Amino acid sequence: MAKLGTIILDGCSSKTYEFSIYSIDTNFKQLGGIYYISRRENKNHTHIYLGITEDLSTRFDNHHKQDCFDENEANCISIHLNESEEERELIEKDILCKYNFLCNDTNN
Repeated sequence: MAKLGTIILDGCSSKTYEFSIYSIDTNFKQLGGIYYISRRENKNHTHIYLGITEDLSTRFDNHHKQDCFDENEANCISIHLNESEEERELIEKDILCKYNFLCNDTNN
């Protein structure tokens, strides 16, 4: 699992969250976290999807938004590890209010 770099995403709360960037086909261990799907071109990222999971090792098998990821040519997954379900939900909500993600529902 070769890390490509890091990216900072801001929240509406003015908090910042550092994500580690990996290729979209990376296999992860069983860890909880927030994941960010993007299309990376010349170190610029198109925001495709943001979600949370308690198990990064299985979350992307048959993902319910896979068609949208493919349509938007997703090539990166960035992760921010956090074992607390409550904190993951708060971070997800904080970031979602700041950015427009192409594959997230607008009613989050």
